[in-house]
Amino acid sequence: MIKATAGKLLATTITGSLPRPSWYTENLGLKSFLDAMVITRFREQYVDALSVYLREQEVAGLDIVTDGDCRFDQDVGGQSWTSYPPHHMEGFEATHPKLAAVNAGGIGFPRGHILHDYLEARVMPRIVGPISRGEMQYAEIWKAAQRLTAKPVKFGTVTPELVAFAVQDGHYTSLPDRIMAMSDAFNAELHDLADAGCPIIQMEEPQIHLLAARKFVDTVINPEFMLKVFNNTVRGLRAKTEVWCHTCWGNPSQQRMFAEVQTYKPALELLNQVDADVITFEMASSNAMDLEDVGRAITEKKVVIGAIDHHTLQVESPAEVAALARKALQVIPAERLMFSSDCGMGREGMSRRHAYYKMVSLVQGVNIVKHELGLPVTESAAADPRFSLIRINT
Repeated sequence: MIKATAGKLLATTITGSLPRPSWYTENLGLKSFLDAMVITRFREQYVDALSVYLREQEVAGLDIVTDGDCRFDQDVGGQSWTSYPPHHMEGFEATHPKLAAVNAGGIGFPRGHILHDYLEARVMPRIVGPISRGEMQYAEIWKAAQRLTAKPVKFGTVTPELVAFAVQDGHYTSLPDRIMAMSDAFNAELHDLADAGCPIIQMEEPQIHLLAARKFVDTVINPEFMLKVFNNTVRGLRAKTEVWCHTCWGNPSQQRMFAEVQTYKPALELLNQVDADVITFEMASSNAMDLEDVGRAITEKKVVIGAIDHHTLQVESPAEVAALARKALQVIPAERLMFSSDCGMGREGMSRRHAYYKMVSLVQGVNIVKHELGLPVTESAAADPRFSLIRINT
């Protein structure tokens, strides 16, 4: 249900994570969010960090904000994005045994590669009984952010199949059974989140496009099955909230997961069938090579074009953002178009200042195009010359 973005032309946002402040040293770990919020030091640091994330997005001028994935721990490659759910759901061994996962969704990296550390750090619990939502507490996490800002807070979560791929299993007899059980548990948790009032729920990195790009020919675990998993995970949600599907190519430690830039083309027909209101596509890091194909294929849903590369520290200029926005407008109408970072900017590889100015540049670039179209521009205090500390003598 288009609600949070209704009537918003060329809205801006980011995807997920932001770099962690150096003073934010507390970690949630295995504690539930509500248990951790009882601890004075954790609560103080968490709320302070959350306030910083939200305020920097507001000052940059973003229309839709996130909690910066504030709940996740300071870990190698941003592993908490994957490990948070199984460490807080029912049906998992809470302590031991645990082993490092052997791969990252079927992609292996040898010793000597930076992402081998990422694999070694993916230590996941074992399923020992029926999976249920347990103490994920997404609604409470969203409330902690939304009560600090008047802007809509978009809540993002890893998809259930990625968790199911990574964990050990001592209960379910097949991988499809494990994935669907995880999907059902996520659906229950996401309904609780939607019922609490969350305006946008973003499902991050469904495996539809990733399996299609790798030409997966498995008769069971294939892009068609992943479409079924996605739609089962979000079933019933669009009657309550706005559902976004974030198509990501991965960015642990701000690294590319593939040696070559991947294409969305083999998956676009299936992506058009996801039960979502909005689909995001990474475009900045691929030089927008699939932009025209996306415009032709996705004709009903809103589309978010990634206009900021999360892999590089080079801050895009407003002119570069505006150029990509103009290209997008040639194939996607303004009423269905929004802009974002390609993916999260806080997966252990970027400073706060780089991420901040990338957000500022995103808003400035979109403002250039808004001005050209005669649309109201968005205020960005970060770019307002009145607030510069440099005085110009006249």
